[in-house]
Amino acid sequence: MQETSASSQLSLTNNSFQGSIPHELSRLSRLRFISLKYNKFNGVIPANISRCSKLEELHLSHNEVGGSIPKEIGFLSKLTSVELDYNKLTHGIPPFLGNITSMEVFSVSGNPFGGSIPETLGHWKSLKEIYCDGCNLSRTIPRSLYNLSLLTNITLADNQLTGSLPPAVVAMLPHIVFFQLRDNQLTGSLPSWISNCSRLRGLEIDGNKFSGKLEINFVKLRDIYVLILGNNNFGSKEDDEMKFIDSLKNCTRLEVLYLGDCMFQGLLPRSIGNLSDQLRYLSLAGNQLYGSLPRSIGNLVSLTKLSLRENQFTGNIPSTIGDLQKLEVVYLYKNRLLGMIPGVMGNLSSLISLDLSSNMLQGVIPSSLGNCHRLLELYLNDDKLNGKIPRTLLQLSSLSIKLDLSHNNLFGLLPPEVTELNMLSVLDLSENNLSGNIPNSLSGCVSLSSLSLKGNLFQGMIPATLISLKALPELDVSHNNLSGQIPKYLERLQYLNLSYNNFEGEIPMSGLFANAKTFSVLGNSRLCGGIVELGLPKCKEAKKQTKKFHLYVIIILIACKLFSVIFLSYVWCQKNRKSQLSQSSTRERFMKVSYSQLLKATDGFSNANLIGKGAFSSFYKGILGDDDDKFVAVKVLHLKKRGAEIRGSVKHGRLYDIEISYALDYIHNHCILVVIHGDLKPSNILFDDDMVANVRDFGLSRFLGTTSNQNNSTEIRGTIGYAAPEYGLGNEMTSSGDVYSYGILLLEMMTGKTPTDNIFNESLNLHKLASMALPDHVTDVIDVKILNIYQEDLCKKRKQM
Repeated sequence: MQETSASSQLSLTNNSFQGSIPHELSRLSRLRFISLKYNKFNGVIPANISRCSKLEELHLSHNEVGGSIPKEIGFLSKLTSVELDYNKLTHGIPPFLGNITSMEVFSVSGNPFGGSIPETLGHWKSLKEIYCDGCNLSRTIPRSLYNLSLLTNITLADNQLTGSLPPAVVAMLPHIVFFQLRDNQLTGSLPSWISNCSRLRGLEIDGNKFSGKLEINFVKLRDIYVLILGNNNFGSKEDDEMKFIDSLKNCTRLEVLYLGDCMFQGLLPRSIGNLSDQLRYLSLAGNQLYGSLPRSIGNLVSLTKLSLRENQFTGNIPSTIGDLQKLEVVYLYKNRLLGMIPGVMGNLSSLISLDLSSNMLQGVIPSSLGNCHRLLELYLNDDKLNGKIPRTLLQLSSLSIKLDLSHNNLFGLLPPEVTELNMLSVLDLSENNLSGNIPNSLSGCVSLSSLSLKGNLFQGMIPATLISLKALPELDVSHNNLSGQIPKYLERLQYLNLSYNNFEGEIPMSGLFANAKTFSVLGNSRLCGGIVELGLPKCKEAKKQTKKFHLYVIIILIACKLFSVIFLSYVWCQKNRKSQLSQSSTRERFMKVSYSQLLKATDGFSNANLIGKGAFSSFYKGILGDDDDKFVAVKVLHLKKRGAEIRGSVKHGRLYDIEISYALDYIHNHCILVVIHGDLKPSNILFDDDMVANVRDFGLSRFLGTTSNQNNSTEIRGTIGYAAPEYGLGNEMTSSGDVYSYGILLLEMMTGKTPTDNIFNESLNLHKLASMALPDHVTDVIDVKILNIYQEDLCKKRKQM
């Protein structure tokens, strides 16, 4: 690297240079300016850089240079600016630097120096700016620094400095603009000489141990725009303690005022409303202020953040808060505020965080909060709110952090609009009086990481649809009236509390349920099984049979309730059907047909009339007699196949020409031998011209109580989705299995969903989906086409009346 005769500057700023700083720099003896900022240089500062005797500015900040500052730097007598910040320099700030009396800017922030600030830095009479924040410095600030009359910027923040600021002896720091001492361990009072620093624009002393009465008069500090005094021990218990607020009215450029987390006490003066109309941030949080919030606070029209949390404020929230249209954050929690939440809070359309928790607020949650379409988090917990949860609140899809309405007196159902909170992470509705079933619509809250419904009046089962909450690790539904079995899919959670409900049946043993520390089932007397640590009785086999019976009962009940809806629709839809069949027509439909008639009708069972073929039978179309309108379907059993004799054991008419439920009743209860169909499903139901259902295909059927033609235990019986669950375990076919299949068939008709629909899995099936809708949400699962037909026909019926 060679020096050119015209070159006095070297700038390699903002590149990706690596390795050590070249020693060859020392050959560039005419250099006045060196900048290697924002690279990846490491190693140490080369000592021979002192050969650049004309050097005035040395900028090496934002690299990875380590070691100590070489003593040879002290020989660069013309240095005015040294920037070494954000490196890895150690071994303290060396005292020999005080010999460079030409120093104007010294910046070494973000280095792990350690040690103390050398007293010799007071020799820098020309010093204007010093930045030593985050350098692990300790001990006191040299008093000599306060006598440097040209100083404009002092930043000594984020160290372990101790001691106090000196009292006024002579004019202290007359030109100071930014004075930053935050996050140290400084003590004593804030000296009054700061009141004379008329050029001061930023004062940051938060995070220390300053105490006593705040004696500063801010009248002369007209240019100050950042005043951060919080997180100290200010406070005197004198009546006029907050009077300094009055003098702040002259600070017309003030944008940030942080007086929080101190020991201020007394009334908040009305003069708070006289602060700068440029004020964006106001915090008086964490003090001992009391009395009502002044209505004048509505004058601070530029506020974006207002924090008055953790005081002793009483009275109502002033309605003038609705005038602060730019508010983004409002923290009023942990006070003693009374009355209702003002409806004008809904005017704060820029609001992203609202916390009114832990007060004594009453009344209902204003629905106007639904206008805050940017709201990310809302805390209304630990108040005395009542009424129902507003639907508009749950339609705030912007809520993504937390919605906390816990520990109030809210009642009623959880509205289905909760499904629109699809970005929400935490939902806490615990300790209220909410009732009804846990809605299936909660499954729409797919981003939940925590859900608490404990301490309410919820009943019914945990919805199987909650399986869709893939991101949910924590669920608490304790202290409710929930019942039913524990869904197996809950085993994937990390924490689960089901205590003090009415759950029953066997506790799973895998996943979360394998560790007694991750879940609780206390206060559920009808639970059994589970891991040994729970100390619960073993589950009895008889209970499984009872559970199976209950399953059939649920299916029959839901089917009956749903069928009543479709039946009304079906009756009104039949325009051409006669109101009542005559006896003659009934006898005609139950007529006996000879083999020769069937042979003639099907043209000798020709292939031209073959309309279907199964494992146990074939189907032919034909025309009986001379009337062209007597179309029939003829089933020919394969007699060599298992179950083929069933067809000949029952009366033809009773089997094929009555409705489905009557057909099952007949073969189960009125035949000489009880017949089990074994494969009841939609494809085995045919409708004639009068829309009368006919049961067909008895190829898998068998006689109950006989040993003939019984299926091999290794064979799958029936059709997946329609076959009773016990058939999959090899159990014998029973009439209950036909009832189960009939129930699934009815549910398919009502819901428009097949039992093998893609939405179903091992934890959710068709009959569970339907049973969860009982008793108040039946229409939620009915196929919308059926409801539409019902409504249309109902309207037509009313017009005809």
